[in-house]
Amino acid sequence: MSAETINGRGGGMLSSLSKLTPEQIGEIRKLEEDLGKTILSFSNYDVIAAGLSTEELARVRELETRIGTVLIALDSGGSCRS
Repeated sequence: MSAETINGRGGGMLSSLSKLTPEQIGEIRKLEEDLGKTILSFSNYDVIAAGLSTEELARVRELETRIGTVLIALDSGGSCRS
């Protein structure tokens, strides 16, 4: 991870599973049935990483290791839907 990202100046795109309405989920399920395939929905977000101290970064990395996932720290208002 670059110092820019650690210091909170780095930014970029982040993709995550979409937050969908029940109606949207129903439409996707219908298409899954029709196609016989599983469909995942992802949304993109512009993000700017939060500035973390060395201690804060160590805590984030420890939790990542413990739970087996990637965590991204954002300041409040640190993302906007794209």
